[in-house]
Amino acid sequence: MAVTVNGDARDLAAGTTVAGLVTELGLPDRGIAVAVDGFVIPCSRWGETALRDEDTVEIVTAVQGG
Repeated sequence: MAVTVNGDARDLAAGTTVAGLVTELGLPDRGIAVAVDGFVIPCSRWGETALRDEDTVEIVTAVQGG
């Protein structure tokens, strides 16, 4: 299936979850926020939230600054 991740087209296997995408991208499971089609997905629901064809995913990393 085709999804857009932070503006880039990406092909994923059908049934890929948010947790699977985070793992595939090599991202940590803490310190990031994930939104699918404009809705923030709590990290407690990443494993049960399956992505669908043509979803738009935004992943934001928390940074500390001053």
